[in-house]
Amino acid sequence: MRRRNGTAYGFLAPYLVIFTAFWVWPILYSFWLSFLATRQPPWTFRPAMTWGRLPQDPAFLNALENTLVILVVQVPLMVALATVLAVLLNSTLLKARGLMRFAFFAPIVVGEVAYAAVFRLMFTADRGIVNKGLGLVGLPPVDWFSNPTAAMALIMIAVTWRWAGYNAIIILSGLQSIPDDVYEAATLDRVSPVRQFFFITLPLLRPVILFCVVMSVIGSMQLFAEPFLITNRGGPGGATETLGVFLYRQGFTVLNFGYASAVAYTIAALAVAISVLNLWLGRERA
Repeated sequence: MRRRNGTAYGFLAPYLVIFTAFWVWPILYSFWLSFLATRQPPWTFRPAMTWGRLPQDPAFLNALENTLVILVVQVPLMVALATVLAVLLNSTLLKARGLMRFAFFAPIVVGEVAYAAVFRLMFTADRGIVNKGLGLVGLPPVDWFSNPTAAMALIMIAVTWRWAGYNAIIILSGLQSIPDDVYEAATLDRVSPVRQFFFITLPLLRPVILFCVVMSVIGSMQLFAEPFLITNRGGPGGATETLGVFLYRQGFTVLNFGYASAVAYTIAALAVAISVLNLWLGRERA
């Protein structure tokens, strides 16, 4: 048995070495960096310059507020939209269901740079198709990249477009696991489709929806590509700067690696705390 275990660990050794070198060690070293003042050499142990600075830094608090706004507003709307899409994609009345499912899932395979460029063109103030459409219905054009509220709405629209279909496919898999006998019995009892949705479908989908919520929370806490690429690094004036963009700016623009490491661990801690809260709120109650 010992010889067989030694052989197994021998085959695992290359992976374990790579995993330790490129995953475990950077995480541990980053935690150590979060206690160091790294703006000027030599680096010194000064937690007050990193962890102590977080609650007093207006830029960090602004990024935290923007991230929480996206979390509170966009995530529930996206998951609700994904649930409705999943129900529609599961309907037997829908023609070409396979094609429609692929169409809603397709945004996730589009490159972030490509889709950010398309969104910038679509929402351009003077030539964008969105403002032209608003003009056709008698609404004034919106300056999506200079107005803070409009820029935040643009980020939420972009994130929803990219991830709603992905979550819909996950919820669709949960829908297909619900036995048809449940709906047949409800139909025989003259339960309306609307009541079936709220009292049968949603309760049975709770674990799947909870999974989508937790994964969306984690994704929102580390949101980076959309504000960085679409609104030019969190503009205008930091109105869409998220914690992910703030972390990048501290680590790779200012080269303040110690403070950036503290921000990274703060993001991870917040993501875990909010996810645990969601799991507790969504737990099955006796």
